[in-house]
Amino acid sequence: MGDDSEWMKLPVDQKCEHKVWKARLNGYEEALKLFQRIEDEKSPEWGKYLGLIKKFVTDSNAVAQLKGLEAALAFVENAHVAGKTTGEVVSGVVTKVFNQPKARAKELGMDICLMYIEIEKAEVVQDELLKGLDNKNPKVVVASIEALRKALSEFGSKIVTLKPVVKVLPKQFESREKAVRDEAKLLAVEIYKWIRDALRPSLQNINSVQLKDLEEEWVKLPSSPPKQSRFLRSQQDLKAKFQQQQAQGGEQSDGEDEEDAPAAVDPYELLEPVEILSKMPKDFYDKIEAKKWQERKEALEAVEALTKNPKLENGDYGDLVRALKKVVGKDANVMLVSMAAKCLAELAAGLRKKFGTYSGQVVPTILEKFKEKKPQVVQSLQEAIDAIFLTTTLQNLSEDILGVMDNKNPSIKQQASLFLARSFRHCTQATLPKSALKPLCAALVKQVNDPAPEVRDAAFEALGTAMKVVGEKAVNPFLADLDKLKLDKIKECSEKVELAGGKKAAAVEKKPAAKAAAEAPSKSSAPPKKSQAAAGKASAGPPKKGKAASAAGGKPKKTSENKELIETELSVEACEERAAGVLPASCLQQLDSANWKERLASMEEFQRAVETMDKAVMPCQALVKMLAKKPGWKETNFQVMQAKLRIVALVAQRGQFSKMSASVVLDGLVDKVGDVKCGGNAKEGLTAIGEACSLPWTAEQVVSIAFAQKNPKNQAETLNWLANAMKEFGFAGINVKGFINNVKTALGATNPAVRVAAIALLGVMYLYMGAPLRMFFEDEKPALLAQIDAEFEKMQGQTPPAAMRVAKKAAPAEDAGDDGEEPDEDGGGHDIMDLLPRTDISDKITSDLVSKIEDKNWKTRRDGLNEAAAIISEAKLITANIGELPLALKSRLGDSNKNLVQQTLTILQQLATAMGPGLKQHIKSLGIPIITVLGDSKLHLRSAAMTTLQAWVEQTGMKDWLEGDDLSEELKRENPSLRQEVLGWLAEKLPTLRTVPGDLMLCIPQLYTCLEDRNGDVRKKAQDALPTFMMHLGYDKMHKATGKLKPASKDQVVAMLEKARTVMPDKPAAPAKAGKGSAEPSRAASASRCAAGGEDFPDSKAEVKKVRGGGGAAARKPPSPPEDPSPPPPKDKECNGSKKPPGKGKAGGSQQGPAAKKPAGKGQKEEEDKSGPIFVLIPNAKEQRIKEEKQLKILKWNFMTPRDEYVEQLKTQMATCFARWLQDELFHFDFQRHVKAIGFMIERLESESDATIGCLDLILKWFTLRFFDTNTTVLMKVLEYLKLLFTMLNREDYHLTEYEANSFVPYLILKVGESKDVVRKDVRTILTMLCKVYPASKVFPFLMEGTKSKNSKQRAECLEELGCLIESYGMNVCQPTPAKCLKEIAVHIGDRDTSVRNAALNTVVAVYNVCGDQVYKLIGNLSEKDMSMLEERIKRSAKKTAAAPAKPSAAEKPQREHPPNPNATFLRKPAQEDPNKLNQARQNAQHSEPSHPSIPREFQLDLDMIERDQNLVGELPELVQHKLDELLEPFMIPELKMRSVSPHFDDLHNSTASTINFVISQVASGDINTSIQALAQIDEVLRQEDKAAVMSGHIDQLLIATIMQLRLINSMHLGDDRVDKRDIIKLYSCILGNKLSLFSVEALAREASMGVLKDLMHGLITLMMDSRVEDMEDGTHVIRSVNLLLIRVLDNSDQTNMISALLVLLQDILVSTASSSRLSDLVMKCLWRMIRFLPDTIDNINLDRILLDVHNFMKVFPKEKLKQLKSDVPHRTLKTLLHTLCKLTGAKILDHLSMIENRNESELEAHLRRVVKHYGNLTGHKNEKTGLHMDDRMSKGKVSDILTEIFKKIGSKENTKEGLTELYEYKQKYSDADLEPFLKNTSQFFQSYVERGLRIIESEREGKARIQTSAGNPEHGVDSSLSSNNEELKPAVYYERLKILRQRHGLENTSRQGGGSEEEPQQRPTISLLSSKPSVASSTDMLHSKLSQLKESRELYQTEHSSHSPTHARSASPAANLDDLKKRLERIKSNRQ
Repeated sequence: MGDDSEWMKLPVDQKCEHKVWKARLNGYEEALKLFQRIEDEKSPEWGKYLGLIKKFVTDSNAVAQLKGLEAALAFVENAHVAGKTTGEVVSGVVTKVFNQPKARAKELGMDICLMYIEIEKAEVVQDELLKGLDNKNPKVVVASIEALRKALSEFGSKIVTLKPVVKVLPKQFESREKAVRDEAKLLAVEIYKWIRDALRPSLQNINSVQLKDLEEEWVKLPSSPPKQSRFLRSQQDLKAKFQQQQAQGGEQSDGEDEEDAPAAVDPYELLEPVEILSKMPKDFYDKIEAKKWQERKEALEAVEALTKNPKLENGDYGDLVRALKKVVGKDANVMLVSMAAKCLAELAAGLRKKFGTYSGQVVPTILEKFKEKKPQVVQSLQEAIDAIFLTTTLQNLSEDILGVMDNKNPSIKQQASLFLARSFRHCTQATLPKSALKPLCAALVKQVNDPAPEVRDAAFEALGTAMKVVGEKAVNPFLADLDKLKLDKIKECSEKVELAGGKKAAAVEKKPAAKAAAEAPSKSSAPPKKSQAAAGKASAGPPKKGKAASAAGGKPKKTSENKELIETELSVEACEERAAGVLPASCLQQLDSANWKERLASMEEFQRAVETMDKAVMPCQALVKMLAKKPGWKETNFQVMQAKLRIVALVAQRGQFSKMSASVVLDGLVDKVGDVKCGGNAKEGLTAIGEACSLPWTAEQVVSIAFAQKNPKNQAETLNWLANAMKEFGFAGINVKGFINNVKTALGATNPAVRVAAIALLGVMYLYMGAPLRMFFEDEKPALLAQIDAEFEKMQGQTPPAAMRVAKKAAPAEDAGDDGEEPDEDGGGHDIMDLLPRTDISDKITSDLVSKIEDKNWKTRRDGLNEAAAIISEAKLITANIGELPLALKSRLGDSNKNLVQQTLTILQQLATAMGPGLKQHIKSLGIPIITVLGDSKLHLRSAAMTTLQAWVEQTGMKDWLEGDDLSEELKRENPSLRQEVLGWLAEKLPTLRTVPGDLMLCIPQLYTCLEDRNGDVRKKAQDALPTFMMHLGYDKMHKATGKLKPASKDQVVAMLEKARTVMPDKPAAPAKAGKGSAEPSRAASASRCAAGGEDFPDSKAEVKKVRGGGGAAARKPPSPPEDPSPPPPKDKECNGSKKPPGKGKAGGSQQGPAAKKPAGKGQKEEEDKSGPIFVLIPNAKEQRIKEEKQLKILKWNFMTPRDEYVEQLKTQMATCFARWLQDELFHFDFQRHVKAIGFMIERLESESDATIGCLDLILKWFTLRFFDTNTTVLMKVLEYLKLLFTMLNREDYHLTEYEANSFVPYLILKVGESKDVVRKDVRTILTMLCKVYPASKVFPFLMEGTKSKNSKQRAECLEELGCLIESYGMNVCQPTPAKCLKEIAVHIGDRDTSVRNAALNTVVAVYNVCGDQVYKLIGNLSEKDMSMLEERIKRSAKKTAAAPAKPSAAEKPQREHPPNPNATFLRKPAQEDPNKLNQARQNAQHSEPSHPSIPREFQLDLDMIERDQNLVGELPELVQHKLDELLEPFMIPELKMRSVSPHFDDLHNSTASTINFVISQVASGDINTSIQALAQIDEVLRQEDKAAVMSGHIDQLLIATIMQLRLINSMHLGDDRVDKRDIIKLYSCILGNKLSLFSVEALAREASMGVLKDLMHGLITLMMDSRVEDMEDGTHVIRSVNLLLIRVLDNSDQTNMISALLVLLQDILVSTASSSRLSDLVMKCLWRMIRFLPDTIDNINLDRILLDVHNFMKVFPKEKLKQLKSDVPHRTLKTLLHTLCKLTGAKILDHLSMIENRNESELEAHLRRVVKHYGNLTGHKNEKTGLHMDDRMSKGKVSDILTEIFKKIGSKENTKEGLTELYEYKQKYSDADLEPFLKNTSQFFQSYVERGLRIIESEREGKARIQTSAGNPEHGVDSSLSSNNEELKPAVYYERLKILRQRHGLENTSRQGGGSEEEPQQRPTISLLSSKPSVASSTDMLHSKLSQLKESRELYQTEHSSHSPTHARSASPAANLDDLKKRLERIKSNRQ
């Protein structure tokens, strides 16, 4: 029991993981109780078990596993977090539970699976169970199938997706295991219950016996559909309903059936698509054209075999369809025609909606072919056209059908009608709208009267079917002209019709119905693009009327109207009789009296009678006919006439006034319209008739009557009345075509009044119609056109007034259909365009033209396209029927010749304008291919494609584009450009839609893929689009869709979804609500014109586009109380009079209300408000904004033109830190207010400078918006402010952040291309000032981007500015690299524009002036022409400079005011001092060598800066500030000129050495920017292969500086809160990038010495473990980079040095108690990596050195001590290393112990012998003993005593010298004595002192010069003879250098050979005097040694120039030379002090 008691005390979760099964069992039991006890499903307790549940179910002990399963089930049932474990747990159940013999285990496993489904994880569970079907263990397969069956049985087919199950089912029937086959059979039966016959096609290929068994089982099943019996957590309402139903005994089952029925599964969905295009015979297209019919038949048979597949893979079937169509249309052999038709039918059935693209081409051919009489052909054609109908919509085919309805051939007419009858059966009320039905019924009504009986019967059948589908009342208005017999026949047919399978029809049609339903609201909601649909709804509520027409409520009215509509004309007698019934007798008698007074009295009586008459009994026609009784309308007395006209108006207003009655009076009314006295009454009468009979009808009649007369006064007044009536009634349903010709006649009238009236009428029409109206009058004379344009101009920006009148009843039904519904149907945007006459160009699209467009020769193709373009432009407006042009154009969109693609896109834009809304039917065939072009590599093609796409969408709306999977297919293409463009487009369009098709969901997987795309821009666009998708699909749906992603991806995507959720835009509001009566959409459109015509509002253009494109009009309305249904009159004034365009959009919309009130209401108070501060300084607000933008919480300030959401976001951000009144001014739409606001900001710039800086990012962003204004006044004011702002920033020493610069500089650069000189000049000035507050090197890339602009002025100015930067700051400014930049600049030398060419040449010349001939190398290859221009320009510039030799230096000075280090501008402003000798010397040197290319500029010292800038130099090695005058004097060496022609590499090497040293010393600078700059310069060199070698010999120095910088960051910067953490990350990135570059160059990497590598590895590993770095933003990237660098260092360093370094480092870490175990682990990992690669590297390794290091390691850590360590890994590591070495070298390894003294005492040798023996390689090897031995051994105790004594002496003041001497001698005698224990506890000072003392003695004894010590700072007196490579730095090194110099100057070579060259790899390392171990020079020692080298190399650099005197050189011996050098160094030092 002892064991038990141990685990009994553990907490539950630990028991569940225990290795004892009993403990686990007990844990599971307790967990089960706990799970049942926790009530809160979100309790944190659940979280503890998340990772354990999988172990519960996969327990290896069967008993424990059972209990574990029970606990897991309880967990899944109760825990809120259980869903996270689905995948792993179900996978565990499938693999470890389903194979258990115990039935209980399987049962629990299944329960767990079902419970996961219940908690909404059906997809994951299903996936895992389907994986189980592939398991090798049949038990698992059986159980998985059973689990699937249970899930389906309980949850039903809506929750368990059947498609994947059905797909794998046939395979299970083939299993060898009977149990699997039986279970599969049960599953098949279960599936059949749910989807019935849809399952059959998928199981057709299983064994016939099995199929027969299944059939038998299926027959037995009950016919009623099964019901879901278990429900998801989200379906609790259904569950309650189900339980209630069970309780009531299923009474409601019928209702339920109806609900479930539509969910019938389409077998097509369960099938896998088959790809057939690749399987087609290769010679198909040749054979199908063959002359022999047998060959054509073979070709068709081959295709028929392929098309039989029930589901086909999508692809380009265009060629195949065309070939089949040709056979159907042209082939003489009827058998082949029917075969081709059959193939087409199969293609349509297999492709379904995807065949819709081709339907328009095929249907006309089939309809024409119905002339065939043979029943076999007719039947095939019928099948084909029926199958094709299902792939498209009736609207798309209606034009083709109507086209053949007038055909002479009765068969064609008959078959077309029969086709319509069959098609109608598949429609519903929703998919068969009136707009589609009306033209078809009209055609069918004609056929009802056809002489051929079969045509008549077919027409009856079609009309009967239509009646059955949409109802009698909907069809009756179209049948008004038919007699009763025919109507009865139609009704009889209607009763016989059976719709496509009752419920089944509903199922088939469900989807289209839903789509159509969605379509109606979405379309009607969008404000129309062309503005007048409004008119339909304009009259205070026709939207309701329109809908009423199709709703039951409206129908009775129509029927009564029908009777009225066909009211017959009554005879005079009948009229008199009816009138007598309602009028007094006296009245009737006096009507025709000769006395006018009696007539007047009669009229008055008449009027009174009408006023009191009941509407129902008023005989309108009789009354108006009485009025027309003689003298009727010829009445001469004006009073009587006025009374008559009043009565007409009364009758029309009060009675049921029909068109028949109207036609009686209209002539008379029109006749009096022009009468001075009666005209007013006549107009009132006309208006009343308009109200009664609808204005459109009345207007048409009135105008035609007026123009049939010759009276100009009547004509003019009629037009005036009509203009006014339009304003009162609105424009709904006006038939423009009806009276446009009359208007044209009026325009040509001789009477000016008529012309004026006509033009005024056009002005009113323009209000409603907009620009399309002008198209009617383009042919008029220019003078007249100018007048029309002037009138239109007047109307520009006005809103059509709200309709005040409305037709009294739902107008005659046929009009109601037109006026009310069509706008709804089409989104209302297009009916104006529908009024314009369209040309059918299909006959001009001949097969010749199509073959031309598809020709092999590109020129022919081009001509074909030109012809097509000409046809379209000539026709202006065309119908949707354009023959085969779509397919031809589609193939051109993929043309290899990009110019033709461009041309095709232009034609498609033309097509969009010409075709208008008819374009919809070409979306799939032509629209989607436009999207493909967005993936083109050429930018201009992509932008052309986007323009085309926008033009199309403007005509078609978005809905059709989003239907189907075409868009998702496009996004599947892994093309970053395409994805970027499409996502950007969707992000722009989706927010403007109110509803979208469900198919948008298909794009979600692709959207998620794009979120993780390799391309950053794609990811960005996908993130931008995410909220807009979510706005329509909802968060839940999108979250659910992440279920199929990999776990890592899922987490990322879910995080992004959460972000998107916070910024999700709202759906646009339904536009009809606020102010319904106000002709909403039309107002929106004209409002947009208002905006466009208004003052310079930045968004006006974008806005117009948006309104027309269907954006929410509500957002753009002028402010009005939303509740008020009839908006107040001020609206008109507002748009006409005041400058407040209502189309302003979000940019100003929200401000409009207050802004409108302010000027009137505020007065004095407003002035008082302005006295306070205008900016509010909020601490850290800017940082917060930067952070939010980085985290994508807000939009990144990056756009081509500012969209509303950017303006809105800026307003929100400004709200907190700008004074309210200022913000109102800044976002006012009047530009004057902007100017005023900027004036205020200028006034407060000085007094509120701190607050201005606090809001700087927002101020700059607001100015970027102003750059998009076109108003020069504002722009000049903006530039004035910016100049003052940057002056202030410079004075305050403020530096722009990256965030501020990125959101401002690119937009400023746009303005540098402005056409006005004064603007350009100011922008250039600002750019110059910008470089004082932002590094020039960072401005440079922005300017480079600016050179890519299309604006030539911008390109030229940017290039000029680049030249100035290079002149001012040198080549360092060119980022990323000078070569890359110059190549891009040089491209512009070939520009078309002269100014750009000149600017590019000037810039390259500026570079030439800086770096000489090197410029040719940097610019790369140029064309001959460009190169000759450049050379010419360089020559000219050289002449100019030669002409004025004295000036350059003076001129250069002010320009080079800034240091060449572009980042130095960040640090400080240079002090202005007089140039001293140094400057003069430098200038002289320049004159003496004008073209000296001497050294590359990366390492050129800026001596001005070093001299002037005291702060900087303080941080650098002290040497830099020495007065170098005397060293520089020898610069003027005439001899050197000869060498300047081709400097030798070595020469370059030495002249740059001192510069490199200087730059390296800057790497260790305490100033982050200085260090970054130095690293960047070094990196520049390392990356260029030809220059990298310059770094040779400086590697250790560079690494030491880097290590020091890493320590500096660690100790200082990381802990300093004042240091920006992003700067630290930036510095880390530079360091790591630099080292990666260094260690990529193997030759340089190998130069790193062992000691430096040790420190470097230590530094990097420490950095990797630093949690402070990891916690920073982007810290993880740094850690990854460190990892990468470590691998690079391990792989490319000298392998000996690397292994040694790691061993010594490990030793140090293990010795130090403070180090963490993780540090040693990581070092050992590095060692293992080295060991792993030993087989490859063994030949390059110095084994002696490595074994020496192992020996030293084993000395410090003998075997015993190693084993005492906490971990045994170091011991194992060492053993592994030695074993590997032995294995690789065998016994020879014992030859490599030469460096170890006292080998006999070494543990290592014994160990190696054992290992070698173990490997069986020890073959009598004799050990040669080499190296020194200690002759006399001393006991350890004795040694200890002697050394203690010596150290006592050293410690005492008197005997210190003696002690040091004794220690030196002792060391000489016993070189392996270990002094470490004696020095360990002493101070650093003491250790330095001892070491220095020993060195002095050594140098005295060897007769060397004494080492200079610095008394004040002992640490600095470090051994300068320790070279970085662990070898002594002997004078020989200097001799060697001198020797090279002498040879160069042609001096004799001294005979002395330099020993100890730095390249001796085998030389023994210098043994430190203080330690018996080989020393590892520490980095600090080396740095000092390097600094001394730096001094020397400086001097040598000078000596090189001064040693040209041979006598001087010879006279000095080498030693004297060295002494001389040292003396000079002393002199420099003393001067300094």
